Amino acid sequence: MNRTPSSAAAAAAREQSDAVQGAGPDSGSTLSNGLKQRHLSMIALGGVIGAGLFVGSREGIAAAGPSIVLAYAVSGALVMLIMRMLGEMAAANPASGSFSVHAERSIGSWAGFTVGWMFTALLCVAVAAEAMGAADIMVQWFPGSEPWMWVLLFMVIFTGTNLAAVSNFGEFEFWFAALKVAAIAIFLVLGLLAIFGLLPGTSAPGTTHLTGDGGFLPKGVDGLMIGLLASVFAYGGLETVTIAAAESKDPVRGVARAVRTAMWRIALFYVGSMAVIVTVIPWSAPSIAKSGPYVAVLDYLEIPAAGQVMNVVILVALLSAVNANLYGASRMAYSLISRGQGPAFLGKVSGGVPRRAVLLCAAFGFFAVVLSFLWPDTLFQWLLNMVGAAVLVVWGFIAVAQLRMRRMLEREAPEKLVVKMWAFPVLTWVALAGITAVLLLMLRDENQRIQLLFTGGFGVVLTVIGLIRQRALGRGAGLSEE
Repeated sequence: MNRTPSSAAAAAAREQSDAVQGAGPDSGSTLSNGLKQRHLSMIALGGVIGAGLFVGSREGIAAAGPSIVLAYAVSGALVMLIMRMLGEMAAANPASGSFSVHAERSIGSWAGFTVGWMFTALLCVAVAAEAMGAADIMVQWFPGSEPWMWVLLFMVIFTGTNLAAVSNFGEFEFWFAALKVAAIAIFLVLGLLAIFGLLPGTSAPGTTHLTGDGGFLPKGVDGLMIGLLASVFAYGGLETVTIAAAESKDPVRGVARAVRTAMWRIALFYVGSMAVIVTVIPWSAPSIAKSGPYVAVLDYLEIPAAGQVMNVVILVALLSAVNANLYGASRMAYSLISRGQGPAFLGKVSGGVPRRAVLLCAAFGFFAVVLSFLWPDTLFQWLLNMVGAAVLVVWGFIAVAQLRMRRMLEREAPEKLVVKMWAFPVLTWVALAGITAVLLLMLRDENQRIQLLFTGGFGVVLTVIGLIRQRALGRGAGLSEE
């Protein structure tokens, strides 16, 4: 027989309790609570400000033109709904497994298994990709060096950081995020001054670049849709704060505050910076494709050493992603293992850190780097495709889990609803519709369609394994009860 909902809920509830109290089954020790409120706030804010925004936005601008502002606004609204749902569940039941635990409790153990291991794989592959991106920048600065040398150095540094006390991770992320936030804030200030003609040597552009270079929709609705896809994936990374909250001194208050303060700032930084870029310079300017949109604007404004300054910021963003992704992957893997959904010997905690899980994720990340050097167009590309649409799968599970868990909380523990989803359940259904729409848009684009099919296949494999495990555990539970 299938595992009963009550047994799945009990297993997830144990992990939630263990995460809050710091104990995990078979862990041999406890997770620490070394993260402070300032760490959580910056992780929430800096987690989504990465290379996807600084560099990846050039593809969105090339596809959508000035309407990239609308694309980022729409996708930003979707992300805020997801973050609000995640904040509601994380504040009610903080757990190192975050949405994997919530999915297991509200949907079934197969759901927790599927979304948890898919997210872990996503972050491990992202560790490799971000480390290689950072290495490319270092090779530009040191032409005689080899990319693998820098990748090895970064992997060693951040593996060491994650093997040490969690407070070290928090401090690294705090200062990384602070630098990224400061860079965006300065960029916005300079851009606004230029837009209003208050910056020396500039004149107010008005709406010239918004409407004069082919119009607001120079490539039509199709261009807007491609820009929308690019913007959706630039928002990845928001989930880490709810994973980290379980290792803070006051997880309930910490995650609630972090989610609330990050909402409007994310919208301001993403949508605001896109608006500045396409207002100050033409969206079709060759410098955007060559140097990236932020460098192009700063060069246009004749800001000294703009290119090198932004390269430093991009490097920090990449290294921050390596650090945060390794942390998130190891904590998700630890949570899965502590719930019996992975090899038990990897679940041991020492010094408040799941070091074996950290080493597992670091090893997978470094293995992916090796594949990228040996077979960049085959095996590594397959890995990238397998997790290409994983963030949408994660968001889908978050929305479904929140729909079900909200009813459970209202019925069983309404006092835990410290953060509430707006206009429930209407906006949750709106978010699910938005996720579905993005998936359908991916089917229209050949490259995106390949990623979607690979991710779908990976998801089906994980689901089948999860269902087989759930059925086997259900039978085992039934036999033992008899």
